[in-house]
Amino acid sequence: MTNGISRRQIIFIPGKNPKPTANEHKKLLWRTLLEGVRRAEPEIDADLSLHPESFRLVAWNYPYYHLNKDISSELEWIDALINQHGPTEQDIREADAWLRKLDRILYTIVDYLPCFLRLIHEPLRSAALETNRYFQNNNNIASEIRELLKQELRPMLANNDKVLLIGHSLGSVIAYDTLWELSHLEHLPGKIDLFLTMGSPLGMNYVQRRLTVITKSGENDIQAISDIGKIYLLSEILQRLTRRLLMTLRQCERWELLNLSKITVMEFIIFTEIMRG
Repeated sequence: MTNGISRRQIIFIPGKNPKPTANEHKKLLWRTLLEGVRRAEPEIDADLSLHPESFRLVAWNYPYYHLNKDISSELEWIDALINQHGPTEQDIREADAWLRKLDRILYTIVDYLPCFLRLIHEPLRSAALETNRYFQNNNNIASEIRELLKQELRPMLANNDKVLLIGHSLGSVIAYDTLWELSHLEHLPGKIDLFLTMGSPLGMNYVQRRLTVITKSGENDIQAISDIGKIYLLSEILQRLTRRLLMTLRQCERWELLNLSKITVMEFIIFTEIMRG
């Protein structure tokens, strides 16, 4: 098994905001990864722990922000979280709080009506603005970030290594764009084995319209792009319900009727909940 693991590669692309120095960040991520594997597949943990070189971090945050985050005051909380084997009752209450539910609803609405961006809380508003900054590609920064990932992927694909690509938040967008460019622009043979996303915005209408696959190819169909899943075609009845909802929220100075023929199942649930309320 050890020889098999040595040919397997794990690449992690973090989300937005400044991070610790690359070495410190990588050590913390490797530690949490091993702990997760130990809990889920303890028989694999021993072999995996012998191969830290199989784990790669694409440290794009420093070139993007020109800043490293000091997390010395947070290390004890990281230790506590790693040693905690499940959510506390307080964690569950906070996750289920009505303010969080409202944020999720507003975030979905803003996805179709950006004029409502000011209504959502700062963390979600910041995420939306950072995503937009990536797509603007000022000074070619987004292209340079994707090149960091390409430098890791090219030799792995050439060697037919088994590759697990993990993208968190905005990192999943960077990963998706990079994979498309390697396949469609560089025509690089080979495929990764698994693309895993966490907290991914790839299912959002705003993001899908700005991905490299859209802006460079003109294609308008994206399939199975994130952990949110496929985009589902919904019935004409749902389209009418959704249109009625959006019309009640009509507060923009300029209104453009959106194409509502495709929305995700999660958006369907949120919209119908609002209609009932």
